[in-house]
Amino acid sequence: MTKRAWKKIGLVAGAVVLLAVITLGVHIYWVTRSHVNARNHYMARIDLHQPIDQADSARIKAWLLQQKGVDRVMVSPRWSTAVFTFTPLANVNGIIQDFKASLPYHNAVRYLPTTAQVKRGCPVMH
Repeated sequence: MTKRAWKKIGLVAGAVVLLAVITLGVHIYWVTRSHVNARNHYMARIDLHQPIDQADSARIKAWLLQQKGVDRVMVSPRWSTAVFTFTPLANVNGIIQDFKASLPYHNAVRYLPTTAQVKRGCPVMH
């Protein structure tokens, strides 16, 4: 092969590698950036700090499901907690304030993990 052919092969190979690197960079940016839209779901937990029974559980679940943006609710009478998922359309702090005002669970607080707990919980977050 001539020197000119090797030069052409080198240029084509370099262009392919450059295109692959650019494509990889765009892909990494695209999948790691924040995507906030109505299809996203977040989770919140309310600690009630008082004993509840099955009737209370049903009332809490029904009330939370009526709130805008809340789509799933799980209530545990054993642990006196309510866990619900919501979309960004929901104002979760407002929901919890309304929850305390509307229902007889005035000691209820939103559970928020500490920074250390968050880091321990998911190895990707390190």
